[in-house]
Parts: sequence; structure tokens; C-alpha cells
Amino acid sequence: MEKRCTNFLKSISHLILGSMSKADYSSLFNDFVESEFFLIDGDSLLITYVCETSLRPGQSLHFFYLVERYLLDVISKGGQFAIVFFKDAEYAYFNVPELLTLRTALILHLQKNTTIEVWTEFSNCLSEEWNICLDQSCPYFLILADEGLNDFQTHLFNFVIIQAWAAKVNIVLFSGQTSDILRLYAYFMQSSHAMRMFFKEHERTIMIVYKALIQQLEKYRDMALTPLFGDLKFSDMEDEVRKTVSLLKQLWPEGSDIRRVFCVTSCSLFLEMYHCYLENREKGESARTSEVKQKTDNCLTLKDMEDFCKLHCLSVAFLLHLPLSQRARSRFITSGWIQDLRTVLKMKKWCEYFILSNVDMFESWSLNLLHLSDLSDEPLLRNIAFYYENENKKGLDLNVGDAIMKEYVHLWDTVSELVRKFDVGKPVPLRATRVHFLQKTPSPIKESSQETMPNLGFIPMSCNLVDEFTGDILKDLPFLKSDDPIVTSLVKHKEFDELVHWHSHRPLSDDYDRTKGNFEDRRHPYYLKNLQKYHVFQRFYGKSLESVTSKVITTQGPMPKKDCIKSKGTKAHKTKAEIIIRENKKRLIAEEEQKEEQRWNALSFSMEEEMRKNLDSGMKKLEEFLKSCKSSSVKAQVERAGLQACLRAWKEHCQAEGETTKDLSIAVNMMKRIHSLLDKHSELLQEADQKFIARCLTYLGFSELADSLYPTQDTADDIKTKKKNKYSVGIGPARFQLQYMGHCLIREERRDPDPRVQDFIPDTWQRELLDVVDNYESAVIVAPTSSGKTYASYYCMEKVLKESDEGVVVYVAPTKALVNQVAATVQSRYTKNMPAGESLCGVFTREYRHDALNCQVLITVPACFEILLLAPHRQNWVKRIRYVIFDEVHCLGGEIGAEIWEHLLVMIRCPFLALSATISNPQHLTEWLQSVKRYWKQVDSTMEERTVSKRNAAPRGRAQVRQSYRVRLVLYGERYNDLEKYLCSVRQGDVCFDHFHPCAALTTDHIEKYGFPSDLALSPRESIQLYDTMCQVWKSWPQAQNLCPENFNQFKNKIVIKKLDARKYEESLKEEFTNWVKNGNEEEARMVLKKLSPDYHDHSGRMLDFFPCLVEKLRKMQKLPALFFLFRLDDVEACAEDACEFLEEKQEEKRPPKADKEAHTMANKLRKVKKSLEKQKIIDEKGQQSSRRLDQSIMYEAEHNDLLKSLEKNLEIPKDCTYADQKAIDDKSLQMVFKRVKYERKGDTLKKLASRGIGYHHSSMSAKEKQVVEILFRKGFIRVVTATGTLALGINMPCKSVVFAQNSVYLDALNYRQMSGRAGRRGQDLLGDVYFFDIPLPKIEKLIKSKVPELRGQFPLSISLILRLMLLATKADDLEDGKAKALSVLKHSLLSFKQPGATDMLKLYFLYSLQFLVKEGHINQEGHPTGFAGLVSHLHYHEPSNLVFVSFLVKGLFHKLCQPTSKGSKRFSEDVMEKLVLVLANLFGRIYLPAKFYEVNPKFYQSKVFLDDLPEDFSAALLEYNMQVTEDFASFLIIVSRLADMKQEYQLPLSKIEFTGKECEGSSLVSHLMNCKEGRVAVSPFVCLSGNFDVDLLSARVPNHVILHTIGINHTQAPVLWPHKLDSRGRKMPLNAYALDFYKHGSLIGLVQDNRIHSGAAYNLLKDFFLTIKSISVSLRELCENEEDNVVLAFEQLSTSFKEKLDLV
Repeated sequence: MEKRCTNFLKSISHLILGSMSKADYSSLFNDFVESEFFLIDGDSLLITYVCETSLRPGQSLHFFYLVERYLLDVISKGGQFAIVFFKDAEYAYFNVPELLTLRTALILHLQKNTTIEVWTEFSNCLSEEWNICLDQSCPYFLILADEGLNDFQTHLFNFVIIQAWAAKVNIVLFSGQTSDILRLYAYFMQSSHAMRMFFKEHERTIMIVYKALIQQLEKYRDMALTPLFGDLKFSDMEDEVRKTVSLLKQLWPEGSDIRRVFCVTSCSLFLEMYHCYLENREKGESARTSEVKQKTDNCLTLKDMEDFCKLHCLSVAFLLHLPLSQRARSRFITSGWIQDLRTVLKMKKWCEYFILSNVDMFESWSLNLLHLSDLSDEPLLRNIAFYYENENKKGLDLNVGDAIMKEYVHLWDTVSELVRKFDVGKPVPLRATRVHFLQKTPSPIKESSQETMPNLGFIPMSCNLVDEFTGDILKDLPFLKSDDPIVTSLVKHKEFDELVHWHSHRPLSDDYDRTKGNFEDRRHPYYLKNLQKYHVFQRFYGKSLESVTSKVITTQGPMPKKDCIKSKGTKAHKTKAEIIIRENKKRLIAEEEQKEEQRWNALSFSMEEEMRKNLDSGMKKLEEFLKSCKSSSVKAQVERAGLQACLRAWKEHCQAEGETTKDLSIAVNMMKRIHSLLDKHSELLQEADQKFIARCLTYLGFSELADSLYPTQDTADDIKTKKKNKYSVGIGPARFQLQYMGHCLIREERRDPDPRVQDFIPDTWQRELLDVVDNYESAVIVAPTSSGKTYASYYCMEKVLKESDEGVVVYVAPTKALVNQVAATVQSRYTKNMPAGESLCGVFTREYRHDALNCQVLITVPACFEILLLAPHRQNWVKRIRYVIFDEVHCLGGEIGAEIWEHLLVMIRCPFLALSATISNPQHLTEWLQSVKRYWKQVDSTMEERTVSKRNAAPRGRAQVRQSYRVRLVLYGERYNDLEKYLCSVRQGDVCFDHFHPCAALTTDHIEKYGFPSDLALSPRESIQLYDTMCQVWKSWPQAQNLCPENFNQFKNKIVIKKLDARKYEESLKEEFTNWVKNGNEEEARMVLKKLSPDYHDHSGRMLDFFPCLVEKLRKMQKLPALFFLFRLDDVEACAEDACEFLEEKQEEKRPPKADKEAHTMANKLRKVKKSLEKQKIIDEKGQQSSRRLDQSIMYEAEHNDLLKSLEKNLEIPKDCTYADQKAIDDKSLQMVFKRVKYERKGDTLKKLASRGIGYHHSSMSAKEKQVVEILFRKGFIRVVTATGTLALGINMPCKSVVFAQNSVYLDALNYRQMSGRAGRRGQDLLGDVYFFDIPLPKIEKLIKSKVPELRGQFPLSISLILRLMLLATKADDLEDGKAKALSVLKHSLLSFKQPGATDMLKLYFLYSLQFLVKEGHINQEGHPTGFAGLVSHLHYHEPSNLVFVSFLVKGLFHKLCQPTSKGSKRFSEDVMEKLVLVLANLFGRIYLPAKFYEVNPKFYQSKVFLDDLPEDFSAALLEYNMQVTEDFASFLIIVSRLADMKQEYQLPLSKIEFTGKECEGSSLVSHLMNCKEGRVAVSPFVCLSGNFDVDLLSARVPNHVILHTIGINHTQAPVLWPHKLDSRGRKMPLNAYALDFYKHGSLIGLVQDNRIHSGAAYNLLKDFFLTIKSISVSLRELCENEEDNVVLAFEQLSTSFKEKLDLV
């Protein structure tokens, strides 16, 4: 049985390790407002921080500080969690009882002193109660340790993992977690169907093995207790505790503090237990041998233990009277306890545990639990013991101090009264015995000497930029003197001999020069052909995006400002030309109207016939005609015809149906026509028309509305009643319109055209945007997806294009896919005759560029635009920029590259438009941007003054540009289409849909605290549903009558209820419902929300197995086209392929049995006929043609065509076996699109899927692959697309339905709004549908009610950025302009906006960075770049690897490595190449794997997987570099520590418990023991308690929590590159060797199989790695004039060979 259990435990471990190797390393919280609810395993939290390298055993306050810092970090990032401690987990600590005490103290502290939810009621993770709890709370993940303190604890953690997976809860590892200002990153192990099946299949075995494990642990615990406590059991110990507590209550009736109580009770219980222990030993002595007796005599006596307890009581007196500021200065004793004492201490620790675990015995007594975190301080106890054992005995007799002595005596007297069995002696002397409790060691006291610390001070610099940015704090900082060795050593680095041919100062080409240009080589024979093909495709792509006709732009010059903003034409004298133009326009309109009338006359008869036969299809044709029609009079005629057809159909339908249920869709169509006539064409209606409309209303049963429109005689009342009964819809007009016509209600739109816009009539908020552009202002624009905010961008482009051929508009998009899309739109929209060499539109991304600097509209990504703005020699081009448009500006708060958006927004001098659909704090963003504009106004003003003051100076370019410095905020919240949500579930093997009312996501508590979320909109039908439910629940609701749709003020006697009226009704209902909650009707409100909630059916199987069924169901409901969002690349592709396979199987089932055989026969025949035709052609060409042969040729041709048609018909896909709409695109265009992906990796797969109307879209696809899917989806050919979140970022792919088909940490409030915003195509769908498939109900509720995240600043600076700014400030074409830009970046970070403390911190970090750059030789003391500064800044993507790479190059390590195969050869061996890749992979290909995965050494097939260490010489150089950087950073932290808020530093971070107070001055002993006043400046006082000093900051990998937390800087900002990363428990986390493995075997499949990387992600990583090699290779070639330099040649060879391998994939 035991062997079976062991084997099963191994199989569980193996399963978990397999998942661990594929774990995603990602951000846990993308949403800063409210994260997913998750759980933290309390025991994992405990052991993670107990094993923390900076913590010393027995220092509980430092431990609690670490735990609280972690929890506060999680909470500050939006974490919503509970901590769970399982009862059975206690068994794992049988051999470390001190941790049992710490665990109990932690539980009590979190429960009593914080607001964190702590769960301790569950016995284990397999209990029924735990399962129920998981079902109810639905945590998204559980944070857990991957390894315990021993194998038993690891097994317990493994059981928690597999049970969590079985309950669809994901696992996040504590190991390897890292944190920055905004995010927490961790390994994320997803629950999968396979894991759930494993648990289900082995459930019984799991239960048996778990039970056996717990029994074994119980046995071990008893074995550990028996030698110490003899026959006493757990229950007996509780009795002993009860007696002690009872006696203490009598002694201290007034109550006390937990530290005093814990001290006296644990000491007294321990002494009594030790007394019993000694008695038991004595009783057993007679049976032992003399040898054993001799050993027994060495046992510590009871008096020894009394002395030890006295020392303990004195240490507690210290804790009670000394503030943390004094304790943090305590010297640290390195000597450990003697072995005999360690054994005895286990008994004391068990006693402490028994006391603390029974703390509830004090319930009726006043016990202050505030200081549970500070129960023991073993380092302090050792310090006191050392004094009494060594110094006091040598004659040093120091005064304890009255207050401490009094406290100590009180504690010891209480102990002596609590010990009932014997007398424990007097409190003084403290040491009555001679035993040394501490071991003898050569240097027992840890020195905190300052000798090893570097000189504190900054290197002085003389640079204007430095003075202007940091001038106000320079005077307060220490600076090194000019004769200091650090300053004098700053002579030019002696470069390696081989580098004499290198010109490190030579300016490098920038990323723009190196980016591959499209069609650059004009000498290429196919240059013009390729260029033409490109433009043809771009126009085709652009037309798929929007159906706007191309506009020819002519340069008009800048318009006078007063004319620009004249949106409503003022009367003025018109010229003759203007009058002629106006008359011509009138004539053209009249002609157009006449043509439309003729067209209608021609079509009207057939359309009326169609409506008579089939009203639905007739109505579709009628609405299509109305869309294409511009004439109001013709539209009115068409509407009348439609209304007549509807009335006829309604009458026929009602007569046929009688009293049965009526088809209200006819009535809806009828009301739509009435709405249109009355709202849009009311001025064209005659009396007869009004009478007819009134008649229609009467037939529908809306007599009152009919009377209000056209009053009739009373004699007709009988007829009305008769009609009402037979033809009436049976409900009131207001309810009918809301319930059945909600999506058709007319939107409020302006009727007055704006002369600035030709294509449509803009809304008021859109006109404000046009005004912004006309006035050269800036704006932050927040409006929903598809609301039309992008129009302002195109108006802006058009304006700049018309003004001149010089001005440039830059459009910044977050992704390459969006760049391509916008570029195609611009090229399709506009044409302009440009001067020679100039272009209208250009593109610049990292992969390619096209006409980037010679265009007027540049479309680019943030990183590339930053390159241009920071390039010193591109400033003349930058001055041409007139406007910058930032699309999806909420990326400013994103995970990757967010700081680049910040840099761009603060560096541009021209106006900008910042667009987003999802920002929750736009006011804050606007204020920040306005402060930036104020800075630029001041700079421009100063520069203009200087220009004017210079005599004969030509006016500066900047002064000529007109612009406003105002930043407007334009908000618009109304979506054009309503969105309705549906819940998908699987019942009886079929996918079912339940409507999800948005209010069902709310709780009464949420409404009471926050009200209704601002963007929680109800469709009119949902408003009615809410009203009806409120009426049902509260029968006597006073407001029921007023809020009845028929009585509501906005609806009374309205024939046409508009969308705005419905919105007012919705607001009134929400307001009334909020009043219910706030005015005592909370129970009724709760009942309403419960009734609105849908039935949720959780499916135990794998939901994605039903994906094809889901798609098919949506097709049948006519809900396609649809986007299906999944978050794992494998699933995105697999689901698309599953849907395709489903259709293929369906087709196969339908095919006749002999169809395949017939197709095969026909194909053979066709091949033969083809051959005969070819032979015939050859004969014809030879001129041997006769009439007989001509006949034969015609016969062959006819047979060939006939066979081809038959074969095509045989192989044709039936309509119900494809989702593709064949009519959507012509065959020629389709083939052109398919040709684009002919040579792409996934080209064949995409074509196969597209033929079935299916596609997929994710970040690992190439641009061409993505474009094919986008174009065909927009055209309507593809109607099913599976996609990741990359599609949410602005890509124009509107659809009818959006389906969330997979839960993920990335599915947060922001992405939900971005993705769901795609549903409902403007102009096509009046309603968008959102479906939740396999998303837990609590998650759906959270998504609907959560706000979008606020934009918060990242840490904005890096060493490379500062170097690039120095390059700009000192090398720019216009130095003044370059310096102003650099200053703007430094001064205006979002992080420091309105935060003066953060500003000071950034100034100091800037100075540190300069010091580092000066020492490394990248800039001099004047701030001018030197050495290889260009190469460092060129590789800025890879900090700090770029800095390390250059240090290796300067030290000559690459020259030493790159030796050719033979003298004079230019080729290098494969061994050299592999070593070079090894070095580069260690620098630029750093992806970590979990530590646990490394330890088990699994089996691999092709790859090595774990990257080897750097070669020895490189490793030594890296260590030297790291130690130098660490030394400088430690010095910097000591200087910056003056910014710390020491009041906060003396508080526990989360519970805010203070450890302050007046320092004890009356004790010479305290002064002696706490004498370390130096060397503890930058380290947290809590961390100092474990003997950590400033000098420890010099050691490798100092954890961030060692440093004072209020200064806002930690070790992640130091440019170190440790060869190994250690997790929090000190285990090595290996690097993934994907780059080197690929170089060796060239197989992507190998990387998927062994390295556990998805093929698409692996390809992207390899491409990035290759781009880095290429970039280095080009840089080295430019820097070296020796054409045969070995390093240059080696990198060129590597670049070529790596590309060859990559091209073969």
C-alpha cells in the first residue's frame, strides 16, 4: 500500500511539473480598479517569507513586515483576495514547532489587526465544505508555493493544486514573482480539461492517498512530541494551558498586552514541562548503562532553564519599552545556540504554540492583541545572552534602567507565581549558572563597518540640462572633490588593442536608416511593378475598411483663422464664381432627384409584388433602396409604399390568425415606417397621409395616438373598438415601442449640415472636434467604439494636406496591424499631386518602412516615433510636424511600452488629438497634458524673444507655426447600438442561450456604495423587464403608476418615442431602484436582482468541445458574423480548425456514397483530355492544321469544359457546410487576397479555413496573414473569426456578435469593453449581441459592473533613455530645441504629476544614471556622449544587456572569442558561432523557467532547454560589472534615503501598527547593545532587526523589501544583469535556451515540444533575437574601419546563418 501511495504521489508531482514548464509568466492584475477575486494559500505565504534570505530565524517582527509589504503591494495593485489556512497543514510542521507558533500568530494578526479576509474553517482541500466554498466564491486563481519545507508539505501543496484545477481554479506560483509600480508578475498555471479529467478518474485514489499521508504525519508528530512531553497528549497540554491561563486571569484581573501574557504563560508552562521531563529522565536512569548516565549528566539543569527564561523575560521587557528606531541599531550576534539548548528549545516552542493556539481562552478578559507581530526577537535575546555570558562576566556591569528593570521583575514575579510545582528563584541575578547558551565563535559580532562602502557623493558635472532639471536639490547633495580617486580615474578608458581601428565616436545610423525600406532599390527590374502592386493592394485594403470615394487634395495654403471656424455660414458678398457654383449644385441635385424618382418608378411595382409575397425580403430590399437614395421626396414615397404593404400584410395576418398569437414583426415594420415618415419627412406629409397613418395606428390598437394625429368623428368609435379587438397588438403604444422596437428607435441626430463635412451630418460633439482642429488646439477624446471619433483624425489630415506640401501629421497606433489598417485607409481616402520625391502617406514600424520621412501623413508605432523624436539629426523633420494623433491612448497605462507613450506626449511641440474609448480618469490625464502645454508655451515664448533680439536673424521655424496651447477634454458616452448580453450553457448535449440582464451583475451593496456604473446601459427591452420585475416583487410600489410606460411623462401621446426618451426612462428607473436600496426597501431590491439573474448551468466537461456546436447555433439564429475571443494561442487556432472539421464532416455525411469515386474518375478523364489538348496545340503551332483536326480540337475543348464544370459541381461545398458568403467578394479579388499568403507559414491553413468562412487572428501571425483575415471578414466572406485580445486594439472588424469563449487574467474590464465594443455594425445592425461561453458567473458580473482602469504613471526613466536624452541635448541640429525636449521628458512624468516627492526621487535617479554613464565612459562630465554611447543607445530595447554587451566589447572578450578557423581565413568554426550565440542568448534571449522544473531534470528530445552559463571569461567580466554597479547603487540609495518618510517606515505597512516612541536613555545596557548608529541608513528598520546593514546592499540580488519603501526606488532600477535569477527561496531559475537550441537544430517543433513555447510565440522570439544580432552586426560594421576585423566578420556570419535557418521555418 505504501509503495502504491508513493508512486501515486510521484505521478501527481510529474503532472504538475509538466504544467509548470508551460506556465505563462504574466501580469496578474491588468485592472487597477478591481481585480479578479483570488485566494492566497496561507502556508505558502508563511514558508515563502520564512525562507527569505534577509530574515534571521526567530525575528518575528521582520517576518510580519515582509508579509505585510507583500500583501500591501497586492492590495495597492487592486488585488481582491482571501487567505486560506487548512487545518491539516499544521501537521507538516511536526519538526519545526517554532513555525507553528509563527503560523498561529500570523492567522491571529491578520484576523484581528487587518481587514483581510482569513479562512481557517476548512480541514483540507478535499473536504466537501471547501468544494462548496469554491463553487460559491469562484476564485480565478490560487497563489501557492511549488515546494514545501519538506516532502510532506510539498505533497500537501500538490493536493491543493490538483483539487484547484479540478474546480476550474488556476494556480499562480509564489516562486519567481516580481513586481513593479503597477503590476505583479508571476507564473500562471491554467486549469485544463485534462487536469479535471485526471482528478475525476483518480478521485477515490486521491482520497485514500491523502488520508494515508495525514495519518503518517500524525504519527511523526506524536513521535516528535513523546520524547519531550512523555505520555501527555494534545488534549492534556490544553488542560495545562487552561490552568495557567486561569491562574493568570486571577493575578492580572485588569487584562494585559499579548506580549506580556505570551511571555509569562509560555515561560511558566515550559518550566513546568521541563521539570516533568527531568523527573521522567531520573526515573529511567536506573535501567540505563553508566555510559548513558554520563551523557545524561550533561543535560541542562532546571536552574539553567530558569536563567534562560529570565533572559527571555528581559528581552520581552526590551520589546515593551524600546521603539523600533532604537532596536534597529542593535548589534547582531552571529553565534548560534549550543546543541543541548536547541533540543530543549523545541519543548519551549511547543509550549508557545499551545498557548497561542488557545488564545480564545482569554475571550472574557481584556487582552490587547495589537502586537501579535512582535512576540519574540531571538537576535535580541542572543545579544542579551552574549552580554551576560561574555562581557558581564569579564567585569562590564551596565545599568539595565529603572523602567525596563521594573517591567522585567514584574514579568518574572508573575512567572514564579504561575509555576506551581517548584520555586523558580528571584529575578536577580539574571545568571545564576555558568552554562554558556551561545556557541564559541571567532568573531561573534557582525560588523557594520563603513570601510567597504564607497565614497558617498556624486561626480560633479557641468551641464546646463543637469543644472536646469536638478538645480534646486544640488546644493543639498554630497559631491566628490575633483581630486577624489573616483573623479581622477575618469580618464578615457584604455581600450583593448584590437579596438584601435574602431571609431566609437562615429555617429551610428539610427533605427530608421536600418529598417528595411519597401521598394528602395529603384534599379531593381521589378521596382515599378512592385510599387504599383503595393498601391493597388493598399487601395483594395482601404476600400474593405470604408466605402468612401477617394478625395483629390489640392494645396490651398493656410486659411485665415476667422474663416476656419465659421461653421455656420455668415452672410457675405458672394463672387460671381461662387454664385455659378451654387447654381450648378442646385441643378445637379435636381437632376439626381429626378433620376432617383425614375428609378423608384421602375422598381416600385416589382418591390410591391415582392412585399406582397414575402414581407420580410421585400422590406430588406426597400431598406437597401432607402440607403442608396438621397432625395427626401422619393424617400417619403418609398416609406408610404412600405407602410401600405405593412398594413395589408397585418390585416391579412390578423384575419388568418384570429385570436391566436400574432406575429408582431409586421407591426414593428409598420411602426418603423410611421416613425420614419413622421420624424424625417413630416414636412412632406399631406392631410391624406396623416389620415392614412392615423388609420394604421388605429388598426394596431393605438387609437389615442391616432386621434392626436388626425382626430375623427365619434360615430367611428364602434369601428375603432371592433378593429382594436381584432387587429390590436394587445399592449399600449409606449410599451410596444420599448419592448419590441427598442433597437429601431430613432437616434437624436442633427439635421443642419456642417460645411466642413461633406459625407455626413456631424453630431454636436463631433463639431467640437472639428473646432479643435480648426483652432490648432489639442484634445483628449473619450467616446465609445464605433461612435465616429476617428473622423476628427481624417479631418485633421485633410486640413494639413490642404495647407501645404510641407506640414506633417503623425498618426501613432499601438500595433503594427492597426498601422497597416490606417495607412490603407489614408491611401484609399486621399490622392494628392505631390512634389517630386514626396509622398502623401508613409509607414514606419520596426520591421519595415515606406516613404516615412518624405510623406505628409506618417503612420507609425510609439517606439518608432520615439526614435525619430530622440534622433539628434532628425530635428528638422520633427519641426515639420503640425499635428500628432494618438489612437488608443489608454495604452499609456498598459503593460509594455507605456512609458514611450508618456515620452511622446511630453516631447511633441505641436497640437495633438488623443483618442480612446476607455479611460476612467480623463480629467487627470487632461490636466497633466495641459501642464505640459504650459511648459511648451513658456519655452516657445522664450525662444521667440531670443530670435527677435538677434539682429538680422532669420525668423525661426517654430515661431511661424500657429497653434493654441489649450487642451480640451471631449467626452461622449452614448453608443449608437444597444448591446445585449447572453449566457451560454450546455444542457443535454446542446448549447443554450439565456438573456443576461445587466442589473443581474449588481448587488444592493454595490448600488448603495457606488450607485449604478456610469456605462451600465440598458436596452429599452431591458428597461421594461426591470420595471415589470419591480412591479412583481413590490405589489404596492407607490411609483408603479408614474413609471408605467404609458403614463411616463416623456412618452405621453408620443407616436415617435426616440432613443433619448427611452434613455430618460431608464435613468428614472435606475434612480427609483437606487432609492429602494437607500430608503429601507433593500430586501425588495435584492429580490428584483435575484429574479433578473439567469439560470446558470455549469458544465462539468470541456466546454470548448462544444465550440463547433456554438458556432452552428449562432448561424441558425442569424447572429453571424461573429468574433470569438480566446486568450491562448493554441486554442485560438484549434477552435477555428475544429469548426472547419465539423463542417467537413457534415459535408462528408451529405455526399452521395459514390461521389468520391465519380470525382476521381472525372479527374482522370480531365487529365487525359488536357494532355490531348496540349498535343493538339503543339500540332497547331507547327502549322499542320486541317479542318478535321480543327473539329477534333473543338471537341476536346468542349469535353474539357464539360468535365471541369461537372467536377466543380461534384466538389462544390453545400451552402449549409460553409459559413462563407460567396457573393461577398468576386473570385478575382479573392484570389488576389489569397496570393498574399502564398509563401507565409500559415498560408495554406488560412486558405483552407477561409474557404469555409472561418479565420483566426493573433499576435504571432505575420502582417499579411492578419490582413487576409481582416479583409475577408470585413467584406463578409469570412463570418467566423477566433482571436486573442490583440484584435481589441482599434482593429476595424465590426460584427453582429462577440463571444467570450475563454476566461483569462487578460479578460478584464478594459479588454471587455474594447472587445464587446466590436458587436453591432453601425449602419447594418441596430443591436449588438455579446455571448459569454465558459466564463464563470461571478466573472461576468465583475466585467459588467467594474470601471475601466485609471491611467497611472509608470517609472518613466531608464539609463538608456537618459543617455538618449543627453545625446539629443548635446548633438541635436537645434541644441536649444533638443534641450527643451529632454527637459520636458524629465520634468513631466505622469508618475510625478502633483507628486513633489516623486519628482525629487526622479531627480536623484537622474543624477545616479549620469554618474553611472560617466563611470562607464558613455558620457563625460560636461554631459557629452563618449565611447560607445551610440551603440548603447541603439540597443536601448534591451537594457541592461546593452550596457553589459558594450562592457564585454570594450574589454576585448569578443575579439578573444572570435578567432577564425585558420590564419587569414574569414570563416569561423561552428563552435565559435555556438559560443557567440550562447553569450548573446544570455544577454538578449532571457526567458526564465520555474526553479522547480530545473531541479527535477526532465527528459528532452531535441533541445537542451536549460541555457548554459556564460564562458568563464565573460562570467568573470559580468561579475566585475555587477559588483561595480551594485556598489554605486548602494551608495546612491544611502544618499536618496533622506527622502524617506520615517514615520511610515516605523509602521507595519498594512496594519499601520506603529513601533515608535521615546527612546530609552536611562539604560547604559541598552546603549551598549544598540550601539550601531552608523551603516543603517538605506535599510528598513524592520529589516535591520535581522542584522541587515547598508553594507548588505553590496551583496548580490538584494531583495527590494530590504530598502526603505517610501523612497520609491528599489533594485529593479539598478542596471545589473545577474547571470542567474533566484526565487524568494534562493533557488536558481534557469534561462530557456530556445535561441541556442534553435541555432543548433533549426526546428520550431523542437522548441514547442521541449522548450514549451507556442510555435507562433517562438517564431516571434527568434525573429526579435535575429533583429538584435543584425542590429549589432550593422553597428559594428559602421564603427570599425578595418574591413577584416574578426568580431565584425563573426557577427556578419552569425547574422547570415541565423537568417538562413529562420527562413527555412
